[in-house]
Amino acid sequence: MRCATAFGLLVFIYSGEMLARERHESFDSNPAERWEGSNNRPRSSPVVIKQDFGYSHSKNASRTLGEVGGLIAPAGELAHCGKRLSSLTLNDHFSASGTMVVKKGGGNTLLGFYNPATANEWRTANTLVFRVNGRGEFFHVHVEYTTQKWRAGASVIGRVDQKADRVYPVEISSGDTVYPWSLEYDPAGNAGSGSISATFGTDKAICTLAAEHRADGAKFDHFGILNVMKSADGGGEMWIGDLTINGEKQDLSSDPKWDGKNDRATYETDDVRPWFNFGWSPTNLAGGDKAGEIGGRFFRGDCRYPERMAWYGDKLTMLSLEKPLKASGRLTLRRGVSDSTALFGFFHHQYSSQVNPAQDNGVPKDFVGIAIEGPSSEGFYCYPLCRGEGEITTNGFKRAAPRIYPDGVSHQWMLEYDPSASGGEGALTVTLDGQAITLELKKGMKESRPSFDRFGLVTPWIDGNEQIVYFDDLTYTVEQD
Repeated sequence: MRCATAFGLLVFIYSGEMLARERHESFDSNPAERWEGSNNRPRSSPVVIKQDFGYSHSKNASRTLGEVGGLIAPAGELAHCGKRLSSLTLNDHFSASGTMVVKKGGGNTLLGFYNPATANEWRTANTLVFRVNGRGEFFHVHVEYTTQKWRAGASVIGRVDQKADRVYPVEISSGDTVYPWSLEYDPAGNAGSGSISATFGTDKAICTLAAEHRADGAKFDHFGILNVMKSADGGGEMWIGDLTINGEKQDLSSDPKWDGKNDRATYETDDVRPWFNFGWSPTNLAGGDKAGEIGGRFFRGDCRYPERMAWYGDKLTMLSLEKPLKASGRLTLRRGVSDSTALFGFFHHQYSSQVNPAQDNGVPKDFVGIAIEGPSSEGFYCYPLCRGEGEITTNGFKRAAPRIYPDGVSHQWMLEYDPSASGGEGALTVTLDGQAITLELKKGMKESRPSFDRFGLVTPWIDGNEQIVYFDDLTYTVEQD
């Protein structure tokens, strides 16, 4: 039996004595009569980003006139200035060296080999770089790479504690001091998996590639400067000179006419953490049959502050873990910054946004659904996640979970909760493009009696970076018998 409403198609499914009601929503028009949100749209004016870097007939870092640098600001939008190279891969040997000055102040800037066509986040695909992090009177230098499948590795000019998985960067004095540096990739290093050797001043660092990362591959076609692509932040001034790339001394006595984008630009942006910007959109990015979908810019939240948690969802009859739940549709991940998470599923509009002082659990209470996230070393996964009314959390993250890339590809997904599985404790299965992973709920999860009165997007409780994600053609449980 089917009934049409003004908001979407209601589907009644009979199975024995069970009656479940599902709703189908294609978002061809704004469902504002039923879908609602909290803090999901920007509430402040845009901020001004200024980028002012590139070639200069000066000598902050170089011994003779001619260098590259200036003011570089972290921002969601790409800014870069680089020399175009013949395409390099992780099977090639390549290197660069020169001098650097980092002025006092902030900033977060990448210097090295990269591919501007794939740049879209902090540890962006197809990069092998220094990351120079300004800290006022001093700065840190990290050594990082990211494959074409968004899997990353890193080291630091400083000390690495492998057991604690922590780094202790050297605090290098900012100002007018000129530091020599070098960056070299050896495909035969680390027993054939590849390694990066870096020097900065008198300090050295080695960054080895994991074998599976080497197998991912990467393609680099530029060397130069690019900004760290995350939410807007204060910029910093950095200069490089006396530059040699792949053994060839670069002539910077006049403008070398490097490629660039937004390197001399001043503009406004609302990509500012934590200014959420998600909800209904007239776009057609997730792969739906027609224009209209939900999603957008989605930062992690922060449960210590009410204005830093957000949600957008459809109103439901109160649901529980005592009976089945189901949802499906299409999604696309268009951008995924490291240390970011998107949560989508069933939640409670009050309990899942409860203000509390602790940040020891990033999962909101009364949530059952899917999480899109992963460690920088692995990229992004799509996996099941659940938390009850109390502290019991069940996390379905495993390396066997389906991977998802921030490449704009459309995916078909499904979420199924079976309360009778796992000896009656319940189990949650997430399927992405036919690949499934099942999460068995912890004992006591159902007894904590979580309740769900919304279906949609809700922020995690621990703060972090952003994703741009969209959903369309959704079918989901709205009432249990």
